[in-house]
Amino acid sequence: MGTLGATSREARVLIVDDHPIVRRGLAQLIEQEPDLKVCGEASDADAAVSAMAELDPDIALVDLMLKGVSGTELIKSLKSTHAGVPILVISMHDEAVYAERALRAGAHGYIMKEEATGQVLTALRKVLKGDVYVSERMVGRLLRRMVGGSSHAVGIDRLSDRELEVFQWIGRGLTVAEIAKRLQVSPKTVETYRAHIKDKLELQNSAEVMRLAVQWFEQRNSA
Repeated sequence: MGTLGATSREARVLIVDDHPIVRRGLAQLIEQEPDLKVCGEASDADAAVSAMAELDPDIALVDLMLKGVSGTELIKSLKSTHAGVPILVISMHDEAVYAERALRAGAHGYIMKEEATGQVLTALRKVLKGDVYVSERMVGRLLRRMVGGSSHAVGIDRLSDRELEVFQWIGRGLTVAEIAKRLQVSPKTVETYRAHIKDKLELQNSAEVMRLAVQWFEQRNSA
């Protein structure tokens, strides 16, 4: 069904997040609004794909990190089958790193969970009108990149979406086995991603990957 041209009825919102408490909190917030209505919830990518087809939402509110699949891959999948349904990403992860990736994948907005209580309703309505929502900080960052005209990938930007996800979990102290379980892939696959990270970041070994990942994670969370 997609973006509404008027507010003559409640806009139907699909919530995709693997944390039940987060889904419930978002649902309660949205249900208090006369122009918005939660039409369904999904806890993983497969459920999201099914819900999108069955429930015909006007907008999907999607967590960027889901078990078994990256949020960017889910966004691409949903956009390929439901191009008219806008997607607003809600994530605990730094927009400076992930927002542009989400927008490139097909999302229409990005909001961090720490800001969601005060801004998620604003973001939903803006995206439903056909606009793109990011924070003022992110608008400035994107404009600076456009003015600078630089598209050359440097540093962490060299990593693919999946490699960045693995790098992030390494930085949070997870072992290969723990990352594999979270992403629902084999430990060997995680090791392959780690090897790609090492090569792209021009590091010497896995220990250097871990040191840089921890440093990067701590810097992002102290900013």
